Amino acid sequence: MADNWAETTAGDLRRWAEERGEKVDAQGAMLLLELAQAEVGLTAPADLTPEGLGELLLEVFPETVVAGADEVPVVLETVRLLVGFLGATGVVPPETAAALAAEADRIAPEFAKVVAEADTEERQTAAEVISGLMAADGVALDDQDAVDRWVTDFEALPEDERYARTEEYLRRAGELAVPPVVLAPEAELAAAARGSGLAREVLALAAWTGVRPLTEHDELTAADAEAAVAALSLPVPRRSGEVEDQTDLPELDRLWWAAAEAKVIIAADGAAAPGPALADLEAGTDAALRAVWLRLFEAVAVPDHDPDDGLDAIELVQNELTGVLIHLYEQEEPTSAETLSAVLLEHVTEAYEISDGEALAAAVQEALALELDDLTRWGIVGAVPAADGGDGRALTPLGVWAVRELLLADGFAAPVVGDLAGASAAELVAGLTWHRPGTADAEIAGWIAARDVKDAAADLLDVMRTGGPGARNLAAAVLHRLGPDAAPVVRAGKGHPLVSPYAALWLSANGQPSRELTREEYVWVFADTVAGMLETAEPDEAVAAALADVPAGAGLEDMLDELWRADHPGVVEVLEALGEHHPDRATAKAARTAAYKARSVGGKD
Repeated sequence: MADNWAETTAGDLRRWAEERGEKVDAQGAMLLLELAQAEVGLTAPADLTPEGLGELLLEVFPETVVAGADEVPVVLETVRLLVGFLGATGVVPPETAAALAAEADRIAPEFAKVVAEADTEERQTAAEVISGLMAADGVALDDQDAVDRWVTDFEALPEDERYARTEEYLRRAGELAVPPVVLAPEAELAAAARGSGLAREVLALAAWTGVRPLTEHDELTAADAEAAVAALSLPVPRRSGEVEDQTDLPELDRLWWAAAEAKVIIAADGAAAPGPALADLEAGTDAALRAVWLRLFEAVAVPDHDPDDGLDAIELVQNELTGVLIHLYEQEEPTSAETLSAVLLEHVTEAYEISDGEALAAAVQEALALELDDLTRWGIVGAVPAADGGDGRALTPLGVWAVRELLLADGFAAPVVGDLAGASAAELVAGLTWHRPGTADAEIAGWIAARDVKDAAADLLDVMRTGGPGARNLAAAVLHRLGPDAAPVVRAGKGHPLVSPYAALWLSANGQPSRELTREEYVWVFADTVAGMLETAEPDEAVAAALADVPAGAGLEDMLDELWRADHPGVVEVLEALGEHHPDRATAKAARTAAYKARSVGGKD
């Protein structure tokens, strides 16, 4: 257990202040001392230096404590009294007390600024959550009376219910997030749209249609529909008896609907004519062309067949087509048609009442194959080899852009690689948690290219000092992408206990003079690494990834006997994950025993 000097010092400070007739926030003083102990590395109040005080107030406090700007004067008064107490009681020499007082005065304006900024971010986040909760409840945000009623009702709920609703909203918000993607340049997207099968087929349909009479439902007559299919050489995947109207030719019906929705063709009052968007699709600017093409894509990719009317397999698959496209969007590698069919069928059996599962499986697989053929012909999906060597499918660059536009319209967070180039190191690290390996490399490279190497290193070290294990791991990974020019900054930052082992590893990897990690540090870094992985990965995945990085002969079983003693806040969680998911039964049992020791000795729970 760590020495409880923070509580003792806070108590002595309170008594000292009372003897002088002054009031002090003893709880606030103890919080500051505990942060100095845990985050700045102080082992006693006598260790406090002006540099440590600056780090405590300008870095650790704003990152750790949720405080309002109106609380700044109280915090600064507490610091003033603490410094006075340390000097008056001889805990620090008079010259150190004077230097601490001068430093507190010097950084007071900056401290007020950083707390205000952090307070603003907290309030903004809270406002976004509250707005999201209101929207989910159908409250119009421009109706002040409705907003006020909702706030009153929400604040009247028990605290645990407010917490549960907020957690559920944040969970749902997390589900409406997809991994970042690389977007092709706008000119390339326009060229791809212009040359796509979808554009060609709609243009051909518009040219063939021209100006002609339609049925009372503003559709082509049966004879014209047959002629259009022949003229455009459209595939006809299914037929049922004689053609009575246009809807018996689903490929034509789909194109007709898309052309009418995008206003490439105007179908109204029993007649067809060229629409205002035809010129943009034929020879418009890149931006105008992309806008028309996107409307066409939305019409063909998001059909809306009413289940109450009875759905055949093709209509059912078309209703779920956006789910297939999102699945492809989220995959880093091409997906086989078999996998897509299995994913789609699993969803269909959950969403619809199915009487004959075996027949449905065959029909869905066939219908999906037809849909994938259409998407491929239209330039949205490409056929590429899958990882298993089979026939895989992946979105084309045009398809990636189009699906992302659909996701954005549906409220998804759909980041693009390069969005973080101008972000702070903390924002970069937070954003990287959504990335896949391939896009993370590109994002990191863009971020590094946009700033001075030494500045980048300093910002990353700040994250490592103030963030949790996950942020520290990612910041360390980015740091390893920096060249030797970062060495002076890394060397200067190695004195911080949370940075020191990572700095030593970086210096050694970059050919700089460096010490070897102590065994205690090595064990701590292992705990920190696994704890970081557990923040974003399932325990079994985190354990597998951590074990893959453990050098051969590292002696994990011996390490377990040291791990439970490690001064790391996440050690119990790490040991429990190892105990549950380590593939070796003896090692797993040893990890569970070590977790029990860690909980029992040191009061970790």
